[in-house]
Amino acid sequence: METTSRVGAQAPDAEGGQPVPSARGTVDGYLLAPFPWYGLDEAFTGPRWLMKVGTSADGAVEHGSIGHGDEPSVRSESTTDDKERFAVVVTVASSPVRRSADGTGLLEATSVSSAAWLAGVGLLNCTWPGQMDHTLRDDWLDQQTETAWVLADDLTGPDWSSLSLPVDGVPASFHYRESEFGWVLAGSTQQGVHLGAYGRGMSAYGLGFSVVKDITAYV
Repeated sequence: METTSRVGAQAPDAEGGQPVPSARGTVDGYLLAPFPWYGLDEAFTGPRWLMKVGTSADGAVEHGSIGHGDEPSVRSESTTDDKERFAVVVTVASSPVRRSADGTGLLEATSVSSAAWLAGVGLLNCTWPGQMDHTLRDDWLDQQTETAWVLADDLTGPDWSSLSLPVDGVPASFHYRESEFGWVLAGSTQQGVHLGAYGRGMSAYGLGFSVVKDITAYV
């Protein structure tokens, strides 16, 4: 992925062997972002909630996620899978290659692939295949996270299809893929940001995205 770094994203966290899939964040980081945040459009009338922002190497807010629907728990038993309905929208600032704030190095560009990878890792963060032992999950996450990176680096490959969804009321093209754990999509907007999204229990085909007018309303 020659123009894309992993934009400060982290693999899923764990405490005592238990992942923390959707830790809520405060609005402070979102207010510092110099770019617009995106969420599902007004057609979605369910709960909305902030997750966390990510920063670049120089501390600038570079991406963040907003959740819609049920706050996902870690998928561990098939009896609970169908009860969760959620979609998370990831906004990634569109940034070129640039010097770090202290002038000591370069920060890599972001791209649609950045959004695709962040969305893929986000879905993994609330996924735990049934019958998997706690001690094996770290290895599984490492493998799946690398797979998500490889997939994000090949958006024109056979694992992705095209999907047209409205962004601010205008049809936009997205890269879309499904897995046994849910779905992931990624694209760009006319507002200078890239969008990623992931979800489970809610069909991606009926979604639309729009700029969040008042991010404080999500708290």
